[in-house]
Amino acid sequence: MNDLLRDIGRAGPGAQVILQSGTNSLTRRSLLRKVESLAARLRDLNVRSVALFADNGIDWIVSDLACQLGGIRIIPIPLFFSASQIKHSITTGGIDALITDQQVTADTFDGISAADVQQIDGTTKLYLLSGQESASVPVGTQKITFTSGTTGTPKGVCLSAAQQQLLAKTLASTIGRNSEKHLCVLPLSTLLENLAGVYAPLLSGGTVIAPSLKEVGLVGSSQLDIEQLLGCITQHEPNSLILVPEILRAITVATECGWRPPSSLHFVAVGGGKVAPELLHRARQAGLPAFEGYGLSECASVVTLNTPESDHVGAVGRPLPHVNVQIENGEIVVTGSSFLGYVGQPDSWASEPVRTGDIGHIDANGFVHVNGRVKNQLITSYGRNISPEWVESELVAGSLLRHAIVIGEARPFCTALVVAQRDSTTDEEISAWIRTANQQLPDYARVVDWQRIPAAAIAHGAVDRAGIEIQYKTIIEQMYAGKQEVSNQ
Repeated sequence: MNDLLRDIGRAGPGAQVILQSGTNSLTRRSLLRKVESLAARLRDLNVRSVALFADNGIDWIVSDLACQLGGIRIIPIPLFFSASQIKHSITTGGIDALITDQQVTADTFDGISAADVQQIDGTTKLYLLSGQESASVPVGTQKITFTSGTTGTPKGVCLSAAQQQLLAKTLASTIGRNSEKHLCVLPLSTLLENLAGVYAPLLSGGTVIAPSLKEVGLVGSSQLDIEQLLGCITQHEPNSLILVPEILRAITVATECGWRPPSSLHFVAVGGGKVAPELLHRARQAGLPAFEGYGLSECASVVTLNTPESDHVGAVGRPLPHVNVQIENGEIVVTGSSFLGYVGQPDSWASEPVRTGDIGHIDANGFVHVNGRVKNQLITSYGRNISPEWVESELVAGSLLRHAIVIGEARPFCTALVVAQRDSTTDEEISAWIRTANQQLPDYARVVDWQRIPAAAIAHGAVDRAGIEIQYKTIIEQMYAGKQEVSNQ
C-alpha cells in the first residue's frame, strides 16, 4: 500500500469518522475501502493521468487518494479556471480521464464523450478522454498543481508522491495536535488545503470536514459570503482552519462586530500572501488564534510556519525541519523540498535549489521575514529600494481598504491607487486611515497622495501592476504634478 494510505490507516481506530461533507461521512475503514476500490477501477481502465475538476467534498478527497494509491498522475483543476486555462491544463497534462461533479462539455474538455462516462458516486462521474497526447513531465511526477492565477497561462508544478507525504508528515508533527477537527475553507484544488488541510489532519488521527464551497460561502476565486462562512464555522466547531489574508480580514471584522468564534478553534494558519502585523494583532485580540506561514507550490506549499510554541508576529515563521532556507543577494532560496520541474519545460527539471523570487531576511532567532517580490521592487528617485507589498500590507491592514497598488518607481515619493471595502466609505475616512498607516512606515515609504479606483479594475483579486499603471497613467501623473518634495504625513 502507498505510504500515505498506510499511515492514514494506522492513525486511529477503523470505526472513527474521519471525513464529513454535508450529510455524508466516512469512517477510516470505509474511506480506505473506497479509495482502494477506485484505485483498482482506474488501473483496470488503464488510466495513467486524471484531471480532477470537482467541488470540495468526500468524492474529491477519495479521488485524490485513489490516484496516490494507484500511482496515477493527477491534475486538480480549480473550478474558477477560465475555459482557456482548463484547456491548457488538460493539454499540457496529458490527461486520459476526467473525474468531475460538474456539467462539462467537449468545448471545455477536449476528447470528452458521453459514451465514455461512468458513474463513480452520487453526482461524480468518470469520463475517459480520447486523443490526448502524452505529457512532457519529469520522472516520478504524481501530482501537477497549476498556479491559480486567474489571468495568463498557468504553470504546471510537478510533485512526487514522496514529497507530498513528507510535507504532510512534517506539518502533522510540527503542529503536534492529534485527533482534531479541521474545516476546509479553501478549494481542495489549492495545494495548501490539499496537503495541510487533508493529508496532515488524517495522518494525525483527526477528522476532516469538507463542505461544498457554496456551504462555506466561497464563490469563484475571490467572492466571499461572510455570513455563510461564519455560520459554517459556528456549526462545525473546528479546531483548525487555513485562510488567505482577505478571509482572515473579513472574519476579524465580523468578530469585532460581535460574532464569536467557537471555543474549539485554536489554530488558524494564514498564507497565500503577505499578512500585515496589525491584522494578526487585531485577529488575536478578537479571539482568532491566527498564525502566519509562507510557502510556494514549488516546495509542496509550506516552507515556514509560526505556531503557538514558536511565534513572531511580523515574520512568516521558522523553516520546517525538512527544508533549508537561505538568503542570497536578498532573495529567499529553499533547498530540501524542491519540485521536480514544470510541465513541458525540461530545462526546469531537477531544479534544486528553489529561487523563490521573494525578498527577505532571517533574523537572529531564525525567523524568516518576507518583504516583497524581487520583480516588483521599486527604486525611488532618491535611491530608496521599496517593496510595494510591504506598504500595501499596511494600507489594507484596517477595515477600510480592500486593495492598494503602490507606485513610486523613479519617483520622488510613493502614491497609491486604492479600492475601498465599501462604496459608502468617504474620502475623508480614507485620508485619515492612510495618515495612520503612514506612521508605521519610514518617511521614504509613506504614501503622499492617493486616488480611488473601482473594484472592477482588479479582476478576481489579481493585481496586474503594469496594466493598472498604464490604464490610470493620467491619474498617476496628476498625483505627482506640482509636488517636488516628499510631504510626510
